[in-house]
Amino acid sequence: MQAFYCDQFVLPLPEGHRFPMAKYRMLRDVLASEIPDITLMQAPAATDGELAYAHTPAYIAAITDGTVEPAVTREIGFPWSPAMAERARRSVGATIAAARVAMAEGLAANLAGGTHHAYADKGGGFCVFNDVAVSARVMQAEWGRRYGASRPALQVAVIDLDVHQGNGTAHIFRNDTSVFTLSLHGDKNFPFRKEAGDLDVPLPDGCADAEYLVALDGALAELEARFMPGFVIYLAGADPYEGDRLGRLKLSYDGLMARDRMVFDWCFARRIPAVFVMAGGYGHRIEETVQAQRNTYQLASQVWRDWQNRG
Repeated sequence: MQAFYCDQFVLPLPEGHRFPMAKYRMLRDVLASEIPDITLMQAPAATDGELAYAHTPAYIAAITDGTVEPAVTREIGFPWSPAMAERARRSVGATIAAARVAMAEGLAANLAGGTHHAYADKGGGFCVFNDVAVSARVMQAEWGRRYGASRPALQVAVIDLDVHQGNGTAHIFRNDTSVFTLSLHGDKNFPFRKEAGDLDVPLPDGCADAEYLVALDGALAELEARFMPGFVIYLAGADPYEGDRLGRLKLSYDGLMARDRMVFDWCFARRIPAVFVMAGGYGHRIEETVQAQRNTYQLASQVWRDWQNRG
């Protein structure tokens, strides 16, 4: 299974910054040494044209040349630098590249991504550009160029299981009936002003495995009743984990693995190709976040093998 990574994911930050940037390199090293079915690929940088599928030209230019307003970078949470702009492009490019592979092979991944707090004209919550929105629209455009009027337009479902609601993604697709946004998230967690998605499932603080999995099962059933996608983008956030300092939910490792299996099995049973991205993870111990993400990749590699064996 192909997974996209680059060293630019690890952005140099001021000392004491609260974002756990080292998790990306740690995850790469774990996957390279422990899961031989994972092939690590170089993440490309998204082009201006690709970013423009979901972002305004003025915002793309401001991030690129460093003229972005200080208030915007404060909301993002990263200081501007050429490295910050390059990282943002490669985070999006990795999801686009993985989505293209997933269309052919059933499943692929980005070791970063899930930047669902970015709007068309601004970022927020450690998100600069919205890789989910850009990738959905790039895949739809490429599908349209390939098949034209011979097939219906590509329908995309975003299954967002980061602990924080994907407000930017919901806002970008608020009037787009070809993309369905499903989000399970902490009701009282960031962002405190949510954007209405197609299916929002707010969860109480302290929600544990059993309650979460019942909610997810019901959400997937409702998704299928209302919308049948031809492609899925899955945000496999590690931050619902009980040891996450920003999560406020109480999922165990077993609960997170059951969550991932439910999503992967749902896609596989319907032969819907999927790309997954890692989204949030802010463990009190960074090793615990990386372990949760490693578990997701272990399950995914098994599903990918099943997909190849069934042809």
